[in-house]
Amino acid sequence: MFNYQRRKTIKVQVGQTTIGGDSPIRLQSMTTSDTNDTNACVAQCKAVIDAGGELVRLTTQGTREAENLRSIREKLNELGYTQPLVADVHFNPNVADVAAGIIEKVRINPGNYVDPARKFLQLEYTDDEYQAELRRLEERFLKLLQICREHHTALRIGVNHGSLSDRIMSRYGDTPEGIVESCMEFLRICVKEKFYDVVISIKASNTVVMVRSVRLLCHVMQSEGMQFPLHLGVTEAGEGEDGRIKSAVGIGALLADGIGDTIRVSLSEPPECEIPVAKKVVRAALSRVGHENLDGLEAPDFNYLNPERRPTNAVLNIGGNQEPVVISVRLNGENDFAATKPDYIYCGENLPAECEENIGYIVDFHRWNGQKNVFPAYNSAQLMAIGACNAPLKFVFCQREAMNEEMLACLKAHPEVVLIIQSTSGNRMSDQRAIIHALWRAGLGNPAVVMEQSEFSSNEMEDFQITNAVEAANLLFDGLADGIMLFNQGDIPCSAQDDTAFSILQATRRRTTKTEYISCPGCGRTLYDLRSTIAKIREATAHLKGLKIGIMGCIVNGPGEMADADYGYVGAGRGKISLYKGKVCVERNIPEAEAVERLLKFIEDDRK
Repeated sequence: MFNYQRRKTIKVQVGQTTIGGDSPIRLQSMTTSDTNDTNACVAQCKAVIDAGGELVRLTTQGTREAENLRSIREKLNELGYTQPLVADVHFNPNVADVAAGIIEKVRINPGNYVDPARKFLQLEYTDDEYQAELRRLEERFLKLLQICREHHTALRIGVNHGSLSDRIMSRYGDTPEGIVESCMEFLRICVKEKFYDVVISIKASNTVVMVRSVRLLCHVMQSEGMQFPLHLGVTEAGEGEDGRIKSAVGIGALLADGIGDTIRVSLSEPPECEIPVAKKVVRAALSRVGHENLDGLEAPDFNYLNPERRPTNAVLNIGGNQEPVVISVRLNGENDFAATKPDYIYCGENLPAECEENIGYIVDFHRWNGQKNVFPAYNSAQLMAIGACNAPLKFVFCQREAMNEEMLACLKAHPEVVLIIQSTSGNRMSDQRAIIHALWRAGLGNPAVVMEQSEFSSNEMEDFQITNAVEAANLLFDGLADGIMLFNQGDIPCSAQDDTAFSILQATRRRTTKTEYISCPGCGRTLYDLRSTIAKIREATAHLKGLKIGIMGCIVNGPGEMADADYGYVGAGRGKISLYKGKVCVERNIPEAEAVERLLKFIEDDRK
């Protein structure tokens, strides 16, 4: 919880590359070209590898595509590119058999390897019938394991939240327990057969589901004596700032806790664009390696596998059951604002002459004189002054060394105090985690806002977004933070900092302030222009705060992820689109040229 230690795993050999053990965190991406187009796939593989990718995945929807992996592999070898290739297989176990004899690694999806494609059917099984289904699964899976063993081919068992089988859903529901069991069914067969060249992934577009499921999987594997390495990713993360922040919170939260051996950042952008982002996520998450040991203790009521929000006082609009707030730092009277304004502004000595409505202002305590919507701030050396102030809300800037008996007594006497948790530790996230756990253990209900300090210039905006997303992720997922405060000492505008803070809250599912797009990165299965479609839909729906819209290339995860979206746009065939409301298909096989307008009209009519 408080000191970085990488999860111990076995090493898996994938061609000339190792995954797990003491190997570096491996970076990978996936081609978007038709796998039958050898030259296009080779060009994309080269672009990914030249950017720093260490594995490249290709979709193989049929035996023809699987067979063409041989040509792609041979041409890359001729060009001196020997990095391993991975076949991505859905719906057809025979395709996995073919691919396993050709390239270095095969990914199968437990949700559709033997079980039929998900149709959201509620199935009833007796225990004997369920065991019979597992025996059927094992019988078919053994054939693939034998081929992999003969050809020294590694296997990825890749569970997707969006494509759990109806069998698993009927028995376990749409839960992390069901996601984990979907994976464990296959892993138990691998262990029984002493086949250990296995990497596991559990992915979801919902970062909370993804993080909780991976944590639970690690726990279950450990209880059954398994140490398989993990591939991490947030599926259908989207593009631009949203895709980067969503990936950073999901992947970064787990990497920061020592979980994960290879990652893919899934962006609706060219594949090679994913690698620089992945490098930054890894760098931010592993910045805590080698830090000084922290002596934090976990609160008894905290549950790492299924965290609930720390109980706190409601102080005006902070804490209790209210959404986390955003506090902006504006020490020089800046008045630029993003689409969503911050809840509070810390302005130190310099309260603006004109204050914005619906924003609280925070000033140093000696400047406070009772103005409406202005609140005093103290540091740990100014605790004696708190009792003399009758403000309904007070802030205290606090670091670990200030968490002494005097501070605890002050907080107990003043439930109206909100803490702003600072840290100068090389392991800032864990330091802040330890401070808030100490509050929880002491039975104090004062809300806690985490302050993330950085120094990035305006041309390092991506670094700023990713670093702060990684630092804040676990504090938000674990229910420890009642707000977030970004303070960058470079020249990034305050409005951009605020926008990042709100995006982090949305990516962690803690507060929704804009439209959310669940859009896949595309692959060889995508039969329409994904990126131009995303741009059209975003332009027309960006004003619909709180709406979730799925934009999916094909049916592999499309219907499943639609269950988490309000509306969906899913590729159904070449030039054909199906529209969804939730997981229900409302229009099938619409010509692509009409589909965006039909989706927008359907949303408009439905919302009326």
